[in-house]
Amino acid sequence: MSSKKEKPFHSLFAGATAGAVEAFVTYPTEYVKTRSQFGGKREPPLTIIRETLHSQGVRGLYAGCTALVVGNSAKAGVRFLSYDKFKQVLADKDGKVSAPRSLLAGLGAGVMEAIFAVTPSETIKTKLIDDAKRPQPRFRGLLHGTASIVREEGLRGIYRGLFPVMMRQGANSAIRFTTYTTLKQFVQSRTRSGQTLPSSVTFGIGAIAGLVTVYTTMPLDVIKTRMQSLEARAHYRNSLHCAYRIFTEEGVLRFWTGTTPRLVRLVMSGGIVFTIYEKVIILVGGRET
Repeated sequence: MSSKKEKPFHSLFAGATAGAVEAFVTYPTEYVKTRSQFGGKREPPLTIIRETLHSQGVRGLYAGCTALVVGNSAKAGVRFLSYDKFKQVLADKDGKVSAPRSLLAGLGAGVMEAIFAVTPSETIKTKLIDDAKRPQPRFRGLLHGTASIVREEGLRGIYRGLFPVMMRQGANSAIRFTTYTTLKQFVQSRTRSGQTLPSSVTFGIGAIAGLVTVYTTMPLDVIKTRMQSLEARAHYRNSLHCAYRIFTEEGVLRFWTGTTPRLVRLVMSGGIVFTIYEKVIILVGGRET
């Protein structure tokens, strides 16, 4: 994310590669986070891991993984491509982007990824995880699960929870990119001009960006999960009704359920995605001078 322009195709390719790798490496934390956010009794992360391993083995921790890997790859590609485009439009005459404009670019990128990638993949992933915890799961995998959802609920079934996803992804990208860009520019201002930052520094900056993102967007993530669960239609009229019921029936702290596994994932995610993105962009010569 330097002041040099990324070529569109290379930005898309680098982002998609980074997203796929990150999703597979961190998926068990996503599984645990999603399980902990469903309604009913509260299950501590270690209890979910122990029960899943006992009943389904390691494979159980990867229920719905394919949907997230495919979706995360598309999401990251759309995110980086959109962010770069918005950033170029909002840059000043010297090619620099201020923090407020970076926030706006990130918000726009988040909305784009929510519409074109995140909502369908997240809905399918959430329903697959919800189904997997049943004694007799209905879905036999990604393709069968997707076909069943579309057949029973139509395309609307895989776009359930679009509004909270748009809000979450917009906030995610706005906060993450702004934090990352601001910290990176700060570090670069204290190094020699033109010097490439070490991978360890890039990973650290990305991890901090992930940490900030988690605590500020967690309520939106909980609402999103509830709206995409198999029982959502029976309990919630819309996202606002869902938020109201959680607040009045379960308390405000319920909005931060699943923070620990999501924190682990996004801290790792921030480090992995930005590090891989920067490396792939350099490898394919994707930056215009």
